[in-house]
Amino acid sequence: MTGKRVLIVDDEAPIREMLSLALEMAGYQCIEAENAQQGHAAVVDDRPDLILLDWMMPGTSGIELARRLKRDELTASIPIIMLTAKGDEDNKVLGLEAGADDYITKPFSPRELVARLKAVLRRTAPEGDDARIEVNGLVLDPVSHRVNANGEPLEMGPTEFKLLSFFMTHQDRAFSRSQLLDYVWGGNVYVEERTVDVHIRRLRKALGDNHAPLVQTVRGMGYRFSSQTA
Repeated sequence: MTGKRVLIVDDEAPIREMLSLALEMAGYQCIEAENAQQGHAAVVDDRPDLILLDWMMPGTSGIELARRLKRDELTASIPIIMLTAKGDEDNKVLGLEAGADDYITKPFSPRELVARLKAVLRRTAPEGDDARIEVNGLVLDPVSHRVNANGEPLEMGPTEFKLLSFFMTHQDRAFSRSQLLDYVWGGNVYVEERTVDVHIRRLRKALGDNHAPLVQTVRGMGYRFSSQTA
């Protein structure tokens, strides 16, 4: 379980520091954000394995951020533990209805937090997270970072690999260039949208004639990855 990334979203720096210390001692990597806007940017950029989210924050509340993340197909699967001083039943129900996977009322001990966090990660871990993905003889192995086509290794750059990995895990859905920039390059990387077109061309070239048609242009929208005819 160690090595998992945990995003801590809380407007109080001492609480973030206490949580980070406890989690890092337990072997987790921590990312910190002091408000919902920073938290959302960190989710897009760093793709954490779990989010510790404070209920009460200035501006956008933790509940509002939780709802936003759960509405987005690309972030809906990231588990959320709500942290709050609100202990009554109604607020717990509100938090869970917003998509939280667990709810911890302050004050709590670091040992309890780590135990609850481990339980949520076990419960929400996707099956075959590191499993190889295969489509029409095209095989991507996320562990060895290799791509094969009909048993032959393919050479491609790291950005093309990330793009292909994203496409193969989100098949048959059209994405705009700006969405691809957010979810493959990261929300804080400022590059032009036509950069996507350049890397799409490189990816198609790397895939070769047989598999290049899997990466389809969606006119007026962007791109999608599909084994079905465009």
